[in-house]
Amino acid sequence: MLLYIFTTERNMLVLTRKPGEGIIIGDDVTIKVIEMKGGGVRIGIDAPKNKKIYRQEIYDRITEENKMASQWDMDALDSLSTNLSTEKKDK
Repeated sequence: MLLYIFTTERNMLVLTRKPGEGIIIGDDVTIKVIEMKGGGVRIGIDAPKNKKIYRQEIYDRITEENKMASQWDMDALDSLSTNLSTEKKDK
């Protein structure tokens, strides 16, 4: 079964796969269904070591933390840096 879901920015291809079947992304990434068990699906990803692969919830958390870090007030960062430098000198 092949189903395309169209949105304004991207298209999502929705596939039905059975254990042992997979999909290819680009020339160097393979995703394979390993097993279906207890309402979950175990997948295997074969990709070059230089490809970053994250679970969605981890990626979302990294993105949110990066966004929060980019919004720090520079005065607060300068103050923190000064305090850390002072602590090192005191030791």
